[in-house]
Amino acid sequence: MLNVGILGAGGIAALSHLPEIAAIDGMRVTHICGRRERRLRLLCQRFDVPRYSTSWASLLDDDHLHAVIVALPHPLHSEAGLAVLERGLHLFMQKPLCTTIAEANQLVAASEARAAQVVFCRPSFDGSVYEMRQQLASGAIGSVAGALARHSHGGPEIYYAEVADTFEEPRAEDDLWFYDAETAGGGALIDMGVYSIANLVALLGKVDFVTARMTTVDKPTALEDTATLIMEFANGALATAETSWCDPARSSYLRVHGTAGKLVLRGDVIDYIRPSSYEREWAEPLVDEIRPTPAPNQHEEWLRCIERGAQPALSNLWTARHIMEIMLAAVTSNETGARVAVHSDPRVI
Repeated sequence: MLNVGILGAGGIAALSHLPEIAAIDGMRVTHICGRRERRLRLLCQRFDVPRYSTSWASLLDDDHLHAVIVALPHPLHSEAGLAVLERGLHLFMQKPLCTTIAEANQLVAASEARAAQVVFCRPSFDGSVYEMRQQLASGAIGSVAGALARHSHGGPEIYYAEVADTFEEPRAEDDLWFYDAETAGGGALIDMGVYSIANLVALLGKVDFVTARMTTVDKPTALEDTATLIMEFANGALATAETSWCDPARSSYLRVHGTAGKLVLRGDVIDYIRPSSYEREWAEPLVDEIRPTPAPNQHEEWLRCIERGAQPALSNLWTARHIMEIMLAAVTSNETGARVAVHSDPRVI
């Protein structure tokens, strides 16, 4: 049995990590750390967690732990992740990996010095992305020319309303650290855009250059609440990644276009669309539905990697660093109006 600690007792722990771990065999949460004792007691009762503490040191010094999940606000990810690795524990990093490329490089160096410790980095990837990767590798749509991904919602206040209700607390709509430009480490791009960028990198590989525009449409912050990136891939393809906190109707889509067809993700189904004629522009295309095999949830994937002694195939630290550099390049591009180079490489294991 793998004993897991969680650093952070907020919404992501309550709504994602704890219920997902409760649904799989071979892993259990035995220690959770946070600032609010009421929340800690509530989570321990709901998910049968035997121990809680209010200091990182207490959790990290727990000799019964084998692994730790970092589920803290974005600016604390790097410090916490390094502390976990220094304790010799397996690590699960909530997205985004960190907020600077220097932090990302520190995490990579710390991990490479401790190769036996498995580091799982969100975003995770579902069965649809793995199926689309297989289709692209088989040449199903020919040479990839372009792709489009979007992930957006109505903003942190909607998420925090659900969190407050989960903890049976009054809603504090004026206390959202996400909007604090001095401490949040970034806006909608690192919060939500990370998903669309990660899906495109998982499908198309290394990004060489980024051009981006960002704006603040509606939210009470100096940070961007809407962003669009044009990404130039090493394989010659172009892709657009979009995100926003100003989309309460929610959008999440993924499309890849090639010289012999296209793949369009539609819910849990992939539409495989091919031309019926290369000589008639308006000929109806051929459409097949592909129903991907479901992937294990992210915690089960992490557990299986630990059991094998292998780093995750896609949700690994090197790919997370590449995604982080893409987002930082987008910020620079928006500020300067320039096309910005990306130097790191993702790693598919």
